[in-house]
Amino acid sequence: MDIITKKRMPIDVTSHVFEEITYLVDGFSVKGLMATPKSEVKRIVMYLRGGKGQVGKVRAARLLQFADPETLVIAPYYRGNNGSEGKDDFYGDDLNDVTALLKILNQSYPKAFVHMIGFSRGGLQGLLTFQDLPVNSFIIWGGVSDIHLMYKERVDLRGMMRRMVGHPKKDKGAYDKRDAIKNITDNAPPILIVHGYQDKQVHIQQAQYLAQSLAQIGADYRIVYQQKEGHVPRPMALKKVLTQIKQWMIDIENNQLNCDYRIE
Repeated sequence: MDIITKKRMPIDVTSHVFEEITYLVDGFSVKGLMATPKSEVKRIVMYLRGGKGQVGKVRAARLLQFADPETLVIAPYYRGNNGSEGKDDFYGDDLNDVTALLKILNQSYPKAFVHMIGFSRGGLQGLLTFQDLPVNSFIIWGGVSDIHLMYKERVDLRGMMRRMVGHPKKDKGAYDKRDAIKNITDNAPPILIVHGYQDKQVHIQQAQYLAQSLAQIGADYRIVYQQKEGHVPRPMALKKVLTQIKQWMIDIENNQLNCDYRIE
């Protein structure tokens, strides 16, 4: 299990080398974008994209938001997306695209801290995988936490969900398989929940439901709610929340996690 090809990307960044990578998963060639620091890798951030196809496409600018001179940032495209073989399974076998890539990275950088960030659709991608992987924390940002809530809230996406997953009642098994929270335990890696109250694409109820569920489970979590922000924060709010996310990673790595993250 390894990265089989690396294609240098024409992205001019002094601290990192950008490459489009290809790796094998379930017999499919799956692609992703990787920004490798030119110095020692002490931290890995895996960004789990939202959307599908060209919507939510992985971009260098997004990866650079989490980069520093000692941080490798990587984002799988998922099968069936942006040149990757196979068919997008929407929280099905495409979860293997996440787990396989992270295991490859863990083999290459066994001493590096690892943080997963799941944005929008990527929230549930992470919740379904993070607990069984060698990660130090998971950040769910404007993320889906419950597929039933997603079907209920996003009337405009129901047709796509019926095609890719099925109907919640007629295909109950497919939805149950995508229920992440029932499998999270009290010894799961810490979770940071980031969400905007004005989010119209992934409603605040998704974050609130996750927080309530984690509290009942006894899992370790913190919350950053942005009262005036939507799915993507405005520039000043974005800068602030990125600082909070980076501080979260540092606190996790130094075993100094405190309770100063809750903002409502």
